[in-house]
Amino acid sequence: MTAYARTVRGSGPGLLLAHGAGGGVEANFGPILDGLAQDHTVVAIDYPGTGATPRSDRPLELDDLSDQLVAAADAEGLDTFAIAGYSLGGLVAMRTAARHPERVTRLVLTAAYLRPDHRFRLAAEVWRDLYRSGDHATLARTLVPINFSAPALDALSAEELESVIDGAAATLPPGSAEHADLASRADVSADAPGITAPTLVISTAYDRLVEPHHHRAVAAALPNAELTEIATGHLPFIERPDEWRKLISDFLSIG
Repeated sequence: MTAYARTVRGSGPGLLLAHGAGGGVEANFGPILDGLAQDHTVVAIDYPGTGATPRSDRPLELDDLSDQLVAAADAEGLDTFAIAGYSLGGLVAMRTAARHPERVTRLVLTAAYLRPDHRFRLAAEVWRDLYRSGDHATLARTLVPINFSAPALDALSAEELESVIDGAAATLPPGSAEHADLASRADVSADAPGITAPTLVISTAYDRLVEPHHHRAVAAALPNAELTEIATGHLPFIERPDEWRKLISDFLSIG
C-alpha cells in the first residue's frame, strides 16, 4: 500500500482529519489546523490527486481511504483517535469508526451524508464529467453557487465574484474527477447503526450541495449522535472558520 501524503501537527490526543471531495487537507482544514493542533496531535492525509499524493489510476473506494487514514495514525503512534470528517470525509470517518470501533473515541461530521440521493448523485456526476471534459471554467460556475451560501455570495461585488470563480477553476485538484465519482456512489448507511462513538453532526444550514436533510439523516442513524448547525453554505472553512473550529474543539474536549 503506497502511503498518501500526510500532514502532522501539534501534540496531545490523536485527531485524524478526513477532507472532502475536490478538496485537500490544506484546502478544507487549513484555516483551523493550528487551532486544532493546540490540544491534539492532528494527522491528516491527502487523497489521490490532491496535495502531494499522486492521482489514482483506478476508481477510489472508501475502504482504501479509511485504510490510509488508519495507516497514517499507526505511523504516528496513535493507538486511539477522534476523527473529524468533512463532506465525503464524513463517510471516510464513519467507515473507519465502523471498522475500528475500539480505536475511535469521538467523531465530528460536518456536511456529511449517508448515501447520495438522486439530486446529489446527478450533481456529483456533472462535477466529475465537467472536470474530465476540461471545461473547468463551467465547472467552477456550477460549483460556486451551490458551495457558497446566498448571503456570502451576495456580499461580493460582481468583480469579486468573478475572481472567486476564476480562483476555483484554477485550483481544482487533479483528482477532482475521481473524488466526485466516489462521492456519487459512496454509501455508509449500513455502517451507521453500529457506530457507537459519541458523535457531533454539524449541519451546514445553507448548504445546497449536501443539503441539510442529509445531515439530519446522519444524526438520526447514529446511535450516539447530537446535531448542531452552523450558518454557512458547504464551505465553513471559508465562511465561518472560527465558529467551526470552536464547535469541533469544544466537542472533543468533553470528557
